[in-house]
Amino acid sequence: MDASRIPVIVGVGQINDRPDEGEPGLDSFELMHAALRIADDDAGGGWLSRLQSLAVVAQLSFPELGDVSRRLADALGAAPHHCVQTKYPMGDSPVLLLNEAAKRIADGDIQIAAVVGGEALRTAAKRAAGAAQNAVRDSAARSARPGRQRYGIVAPTDVYPLYENACRAAWKQTLAEGQRESADIWSRMSTVAAESRGAWLRKPVAADAILTASADNRPIAFPYTKLMIANSSVNQGAGFIVTSLAEARSRGISEDRLIYVGAGAGAREPGDVLVRDRLDYSASLDTSLNSALAFNKLSIADINCAELYSCFPCMPKLARRAIGWPEDRAVTVFGGLTFGGGPVGNYMSHAIAAMADTLREGGAHGLLFGNGGFATTSHSIIVSRDPAIGAHAAHDFDVQPAADAQRGAAVTFLDDYAGPATIETYTVFYNRAGVAKHGVIVARTPAHERFLAYVPGDDAMIETLTSGDVEPVGLPGNATRMDDGLIVWRS
Repeated sequence: MDASRIPVIVGVGQINDRPDEGEPGLDSFELMHAALRIADDDAGGGWLSRLQSLAVVAQLSFPELGDVSRRLADALGAAPHHCVQTKYPMGDSPVLLLNEAAKRIADGDIQIAAVVGGEALRTAAKRAAGAAQNAVRDSAARSARPGRQRYGIVAPTDVYPLYENACRAAWKQTLAEGQRESADIWSRMSTVAAESRGAWLRKPVAADAILTASADNRPIAFPYTKLMIANSSVNQGAGFIVTSLAEARSRGISEDRLIYVGAGAGAREPGDVLVRDRLDYSASLDTSLNSALAFNKLSIADINCAELYSCFPCMPKLARRAIGWPEDRAVTVFGGLTFGGGPVGNYMSHAIAAMADTLREGGAHGLLFGNGGFATTSHSIIVSRDPAIGAHAAHDFDVQPAADAQRGAAVTFLDDYAGPATIETYTVFYNRAGVAKHGVIVARTPAHERFLAYVPGDDAMIETLTSGDVEPVGLPGNATRMDDGLIVWRS
């Protein structure tokens, strides 16, 4: 294999910005710039001015910055002919961009590429007196269908609990069993974060503390507590430099510093959650993960460490089941989006940096899986110390046809319905005092159409949904249309 077409990671960089009280802190652009400077130092220096490709993960913190890719290139002293920023800050963006950079090198189009992102929601909140605190929700609301907005199904914290409850029922777990699995996974992530040099929170947290609602761990959206969801209130930047094996060797990079980039795979679900065939399974997730393993001729037994995206517990739980990753093994090398930090679309850049560090210390193969949107987009890739993994021909990582073949027909969604139905999944939203505001049920009609129904916070149905005494999924009920058009669930 031509060494000039074998992609390798040679430098990684991360930064946590923790300004003292009264100080503004860095913005997203400054975090990106700093992260790539650190990556350049990690690679021995002198790479940035020679970049032929620069890809930036879009950020939410400072929307007024717009597309910063060309400005960043100028600040780095680079003139890459390929210079882009992603349209949205999707959680799988860094893995997608690594796939793309590796393909360009394998195609012979470029020799040196960099990927970077940064989020400064803590800085933005300070500068705007808290206006940035709801940046993630505000961004999601702009694309949510009106029906979702009426019921409060807008942001990731609203949608992923629907997957969680649907999955728990499909896996025949009790509520206690499902919550214990989540808490155990998250506790192991906190232990990894405590030893991770780039993590935001570096203190182990016991599973019982994650499981139990408290003043410091208030319920957010059933069944998730604060310690089970991504922590986006961070100032974090991360990036990495990818080059060809030939270029790395010509620059004198030690072989034990090289991380070979293997073949990857990516696919997506329909953008509208409410028309997806299932809410307890993701064909794109399954296909992405298993295709990446197959493309690299690896089984899960060959994988020494993994980063399975952890915005909410349902995602690594789905991912580990898709590939057979043991429950008692950590699903992260960085620390997860709660403890490592959740810089919106750029978490996986931190995971890639941490994976490089981990593999340099020992181990043969690492698996990286990123998820974006509302379990919408999935990208996976293998990275390795083994040159054979990187020695592949130019590779088309789009596996959408295979994912589509595993997916059922789209479901008809009804904005208006009254009559009998069964619960497909559900969640309950809480205020800051931990009191239920209202519940939302995703229901199916006898004709298998789908609709949303509202449950008042003081309705006895809230107890049925949250107690664990019975499994709510599959319970029958009736939908009543109110004068204002809202559909209310009656048990």
